[in-house]
Amino acid sequence: MTTASTLSKRRKRRGLPIVQVMSVLMILAAIGLFVFYLVSFSQQPDKLPSDVSVGGVAVGGLGQREALTKLISTYQEPVTLYYADNPILLDPATIGFTINGESMLTSASAVGDLSGSFWSRFFSFLLGQETEQRVNVPLSADYRTNLIESFLNDIAARYDRQSGNASYDLSTLTLRPGAAGYTLDIEAAVPLIEAALRSPSNRIVQLPFVNSSGNVGNIATLQELIQTYLDSKGFIYDGQTTVASVFIEDLRTGEEVNINGDVAFSAASTIKVPIVLDYFRQLWVAPTQDEAWLMANSLLCSNNASSNLMMQITGERVAIQQNTPPGDDNTKLFTGIGDVTRNVQYMGARNTYITAPLVLGVQGQTLGSIAAPQTSPNPTIKTESDPYNQTTTEDMGTMFSMIYDCANYGSGLMTVYPNGEYTQNECKQMLELMSANDLLRMLQGGLPEGTRISHKNGWVSDMSGDAGIVYPPNGRDYVIAVYLWQKTDFQDYMTLWPIIEDISRAAWNYFSPENPMIAARTDLPVTAQECEGNFLPPQGQVDLNNINGWKQATPVPPAGS
Repeated sequence: MTTASTLSKRRKRRGLPIVQVMSVLMILAAIGLFVFYLVSFSQQPDKLPSDVSVGGVAVGGLGQREALTKLISTYQEPVTLYYADNPILLDPATIGFTINGESMLTSASAVGDLSGSFWSRFFSFLLGQETEQRVNVPLSADYRTNLIESFLNDIAARYDRQSGNASYDLSTLTLRPGAAGYTLDIEAAVPLIEAALRSPSNRIVQLPFVNSSGNVGNIATLQELIQTYLDSKGFIYDGQTTVASVFIEDLRTGEEVNINGDVAFSAASTIKVPIVLDYFRQLWVAPTQDEAWLMANSLLCSNNASSNLMMQITGERVAIQQNTPPGDDNTKLFTGIGDVTRNVQYMGARNTYITAPLVLGVQGQTLGSIAAPQTSPNPTIKTESDPYNQTTTEDMGTMFSMIYDCANYGSGLMTVYPNGEYTQNECKQMLELMSANDLLRMLQGGLPEGTRISHKNGWVSDMSGDAGIVYPPNGRDYVIAVYLWQKTDFQDYMTLWPIIEDISRAAWNYFSPENPMIAARTDLPVTAQECEGNFLPPQGQVDLNNINGWKQATPVPPAGS
């Protein structure tokens, strides 16, 4: 019995609860680890929550000092600016860039505290899930925009390239644009730099700039081209034996070329422009067919007899208006001559006058003259001009400009004479009439075939001149007047006319750069085309509103009753 009882007790001792013990031990160990991590998590009050970043910079789990250091070092990195391929470093401190680090870190701590309960954040810590719930505190920074602009202005001063100056090609009489340039677009660059300064990683900026086309030249470049061209031809434009006068006006902008524009020249047949101007002013009704043909014969064929007759008719009308006896034909003629001069000077052409009848070359013509008015042309350059019939290229340009403004805008002549002496339709008719002047040489010879030009030419033994308005297809209408004088006893048109044509071509190339004439025309006649039978309308078929209408199959209506 004793033995059996002892064995039974021993068996009971061998049956200790090993599994239970191990379970208890593991539970205790788990509780110990839980307590350890709990204590570790709760003893980190100075560290930022792991689920928070500041200004795009990950600072979770860092202490306040460490986080601030990381923020400052990140945003103190220079921003690299590229002007084309040129890198430029911008130190944030130079534009007063500072971050409000402490206030952002305080916000980061508060955001972390509010991002969940203590236990939810603790269990996220145990499970390693802090990064899945990251909260970013926006960047708070200060800087001075005016310092950014100042920095950019310095860059622009160093790297901007202005457009090159225009030049010209003497062989083609064309203008050449300068090299293209570029300028920094400061207004567009500022926000790009601000964005880079506020970015922790993307701190590179491609600076925007504006390309500018090369300087295509202005009207001063054209004047320089013409002067250089004259020198290249050995034609001294302000010499003792040669003088060139050029006046060109851009009718859109009013810009001018003026080379000896105030030098007095013999007007020759260009004086017929002010003669017709005065005739239109003295018209009481629309011109009859006879009057229209008289004006066409004067302006297109330079017929002196027609021009004298127009001044005679004008003189008779002036006498009637003044209630004085008209006198004989010679008296009427000189009255009309005086009225032409008074009219042209009143409208602003103060160095233009005529004091004697135009020479007819017939026996028995009575000449004589009236007193010349007071004028003030250039006193230093002389052209041995006709003492009875003078003008300047400035004056001719003034006349054509005023007719143009009258015809197109109801100003010009209509402003000078506001009481109805000129009408817009009359000004249009004057320009229409002169557009038929198709002699094919001088100004017209320097233009592409078929180009509209309303002009009047004239020459004597030592002078050639032409003045008018050119109408390019692009709408850049311009006035041009060119007079050349050469001390000689005969008209050297083989020398003078090609020079006028080249100056006209240079002006055309300036105003029509899209359609330049790079070479002189080779289809021009040796001398001017004859007027009669070519571009003078027959008597009875002069339509001042369509001067070439007579060339059509059907007869044109009369110009007036």
